[in-house]
Amino acid sequence: MMPLALLSVAAIAQESSDSKIPKFFSYDPQDQVDMADVSRELFFKKIQSKSDTAVLSSADTHTSLLPAAGYSLQTGFAVVLGANLAFYSGGEKSEHISSLLTSVTYSQYKQFIVPLQTNIWSKDGRYNFQSDWRFLKYPSYTYGLGTRTSLCDGYMIDYYYVRLHQNMSRVISKNLYAGIGIDLDFYWDIEELNPDSGKQTDFENYGLHDAETAIGPSFDLLYDSRKNSVNPDQGAYLNISYRPKLRFLGSDANWQSLLIEYKGYKKIPANSDNVVALWSYNWFTFSGKPPYLLLPSTGWDAYVNTGRGFIQGRYRGSDMLYLETEYRFNITSNGLFGGVVFANAETFSSQSSTLAGNASFKTFDPVQPSYGLGIRLKLNKFSKANLCIDYGWGTGGSRGVAVNLGEVF
Repeated sequence: MMPLALLSVAAIAQESSDSKIPKFFSYDPQDQVDMADVSRELFFKKIQSKSDTAVLSSADTHTSLLPAAGYSLQTGFAVVLGANLAFYSGGEKSEHISSLLTSVTYSQYKQFIVPLQTNIWSKDGRYNFQSDWRFLKYPSYTYGLGTRTSLCDGYMIDYYYVRLHQNMSRVISKNLYAGIGIDLDFYWDIEELNPDSGKQTDFENYGLHDAETAIGPSFDLLYDSRKNSVNPDQGAYLNISYRPKLRFLGSDANWQSLLIEYKGYKKIPANSDNVVALWSYNWFTFSGKPPYLLLPSTGWDAYVNTGRGFIQGRYRGSDMLYLETEYRFNITSNGLFGGVVFANAETFSSQSSTLAGNASFKTFDPVQPSYGLGIRLKLNKFSKANLCIDYGWGTGGSRGVAVNLGEVF
């Protein structure tokens, strides 16, 4: 998630004197428009125009640059500089598109956030390399364990966090990959800033330490028939990831987690660009006790997107079940503006189950749903990268803005 954008500029590689600038207000469905076209139409008419980003050769690299300012639930007001890069690794457009997402954010709550997330395909399509690297200085809210907590239970915690997750997958049959990786999570200077006096918090009951380290391999089985991971409109994604943390590698404790994630996409109507998308995200902990900050939690998936309508960290537990659906549609036929409606539901292991650690039987708290709608602004019609601005309503008075560079899932 990123703060709400107020200004965006898209920069696209390669120039051509032959091409024509797409008209800003053209509604010809063959004439796709993004923010680079709008910028040139409004500000650079007298400058030699750049070629249409939808028809550049497959060897080109295409970049969207996003300076922005705005607001989100977990950051307050913030300024951000984000970038999206997309390219074909080889010469055939039938290949998957490789992508890179990064940004630098500084917020009202004195948060400093620098993620780098890459999805790179080899030239022959046999190997896929994924990185999830982050640095955070992150004063933020926590609300305790389970889903029976209320918004008034929240209080601030602060910490530094470095995440280095690296994975390599190899094709074993069409669209099916087996992967291995290494995950390192390191927290330091962890402290509670303003907990209620006179009673222990769930964080303290679970185990509050000033530093936490978790290191271990990851083993993945991945099916991915999507052609474009930035903005899929067809295909499916299924990832099963087993992640043990091991003391002999430097982890503070031995524990294990299992992630089962599914995403599916279908055009409805079939001859349109409108898409129904489904996302199932299920995160289980077993055989050990992870640090509190590495427990499954709202908005702590790889792209910080679960639970639109709730603030990040709103619910937390040793196990998480999550389901979301979204309908994506064009507002303008030139693709510049679009819209979505969405709904999701999540539940977590109860407070007692999570505090018990490696319990043989776990109970789940009540399901917490949310729903909402959003708009889309096309930043790069080559990669189909959108600026996504959503507003969601959740249970217990939760509500707020969620903003992304690239689709939520």
